[in-house]
Amino acid sequence: SVLSRYENQITILSDYLEEFPETDEPVWILGRQHHLNTDKSKLLLDVSARLWFTYRRKFSPIGGTGPSSDAGWGCMLRCGQMMLAQALICRHLGRDWQWEKHKEQPEEYHRILRCFLDRKDCCYSIHQMAQMGVGEGKSIGEWFGPNTVAQVLKKLALFDEWNSLAVYVSMDNTVVIEDIKKMCWSPPQSSSAAPSSAHLHRSALGRNKNTAGLCTGWKPLLLMIPLRLGINHINPVYIDAFKECFKMPQSLGALGGKPNNAYYFIGFLGNELIYLDPHTTQSFVDSEENGTVDDQSFHCQQAPHRMKIMNLDPSVALGFFCKEECDFDNWCSLVQKEILKQQSLRMFELVQKHPPHWPPFIPPAKPEVTTTGAELIESTDKLFELEEEFEILSV
Repeated sequence: SVLSRYENQITILSDYLEEFPETDEPVWILGRQHHLNTDKSKLLLDVSARLWFTYRRKFSPIGGTGPSSDAGWGCMLRCGQMMLAQALICRHLGRDWQWEKHKEQPEEYHRILRCFLDRKDCCYSIHQMAQMGVGEGKSIGEWFGPNTVAQVLKKLALFDEWNSLAVYVSMDNTVVIEDIKKMCWSPPQSSSAAPSSAHLHRSALGRNKNTAGLCTGWKPLLLMIPLRLGINHINPVYIDAFKECFKMPQSLGALGGKPNNAYYFIGFLGNELIYLDPHTTQSFVDSEENGTVDDQSFHCQQAPHRMKIMNLDPSVALGFFCKEECDFDNWCSLVQKEILKQQSLRMFELVQKHPPHWPPFIPPAKPEVTTTGAELIESTDKLFELEEEFEILSV
């Protein structure tokens, strides 16, 4: 069958180098520039290092009685996993980390992978995402759009203490600098408390740093910007700005695709977008007893797919990762210079202050779950098991 042909295929990168055309134009992959004439192999290695999540089968039924495969409906969830995984790679291993087959990887790498395994107790599993989607109006087994998957990741991240991400999803095509800094500087044990002015305005030189040299207090930022770039087709006026986003060092690519077919876009060549495709069904993979994961099926070992940018559905979500405050400040400068000042019709807005006509911004906090006076529910897994029995109050 076609599926088994894809699943059993072991591809040598060099066999697929010629799928890219001969051109002097640079290829951009998540903020890195490659030249086909001189470093095709580096380009393919860069692509294969990205975690690749696809449809899976034979995992435990979602919710106990739901589907045991996401084939046909989980593609946008898988793309959301890929974008988030890239943020975690940048957070723990760095953007320049590379994957090699059969090479021993650091513990952080396997821990990242374990976050996404198809088990109900993994924080970003297909189980957790599908069930959290119910609160966004999506039944289990129903296709997600880019904005829905962004909202789901934002909620699930509140339960993920190891990665400790601040997830900001823009509203009304507007990114508010003040709100992001308020959220990223929120005290870790008191997310609802307002940060001090010293936190919001301290200079880069004046910050305390830990032994790793990282700024203390700033929560690494996953910034997601859901957009509508046209009515039925992408408006050509947005194309240059859209491509510019893939050049930024903070880029996590974009979620989008065609109606009911989601792809994870990681770069571009000319007027073609480069993407990873989740539409391959593979068998469920679990972790070993020592915590490692057989990762061969989590890396795409062939040339990535390409599509003309004008074939893109106008509903997309951009992603960016800012590990430190200086990364976010740099991103703001790039947006002002490369996107906002160049466009007559802006793809999105970047404003300093919270719009006065909006509701007050309150940094998201882990939901407080009450049970008739019983214990606080600490995990989303327990939350889902008890949601029909107890009243759940979310702040």
